[in-house]
Amino acid sequence: MPEGVLGVIPARYESTRLPGKPLALIGGKPMIQHVYEQVRLCQALDAVVVATDDERIRDCVAGFGGRVMMTSPSHPSGSDRVAEVARKFSAELIVNIQGDEPFLQPQAIEAALAKLRATPAAVAGTLVKKFTADEQIRQPGAVKVVLRDDDCALYFSRSVIPFLRDLPEQAGFHEAFPFWQHIGLYVFRREFLFQYVSWPQGQLEKAEKLEQLRILERGYDIVCARTDYESFCVDTPEDLKKAQEIWKEINRGR
Repeated sequence: MPEGVLGVIPARYESTRLPGKPLALIGGKPMIQHVYEQVRLCQALDAVVVATDDERIRDCVAGFGGRVMMTSPSHPSGSDRVAEVARKFSAELIVNIQGDEPFLQPQAIEAALAKLRATPAAVAGTLVKKFTADEQIRQPGAVKVVLRDDDCALYFSRSVIPFLRDLPEQAGFHEAFPFWQHIGLYVFRREFLFQYVSWPQGQLEKAEKLEQLRILERGYDIVCARTDYESFCVDTPEDLKKAQEIWKEINRGR
């Protein structure tokens, strides 16, 4: 029987808004190294692997002593890349970790793992955090999720959900209702991951450009762990500059 927990960090060189993103330097260190070192701090993981199709990323990871595996260049998503690596391990649970979150907290991974283990009916787990400002809720890049009473996701959307009918002009969102932001870290049960990546994209997934909707469209449950973790993804040159400033602030006086 499969045992253990595998953490996989999919990383590709090509990025429309920030080419070569995994190798971008933050405090003199490649971003993929920041992510890898943060993930390695999570004691709940038995192994951590960077999955890439680019030799430059492979050489970088190997250079700092990280574990890396080359994968097919034809994968349509990070989850497909994760699944290719997972087939070479016997892990019971597989964590898909974003390669563009240099300040990822190990506790966030542990929270998602614990929530999935405590919810046998769910096939996957992820994280959610309360929105604290209306401007954040309005941004399509900040994915909203509505939850059932058992913390399983009802729906994910780039639109503002739910619509507060009795709130004039939809002002004061976050004070009137607990809006939840999705944080893109996933924990999959082994066999479900392989099943999931074999399915074609669904209509909702294509419309919203959110691959987790493929799971909901098929009638399966994604359980969401509530966290205070402040996710910060590097997607643009502006994000990279901000990440460099955050790093300086964290390391000021060291």
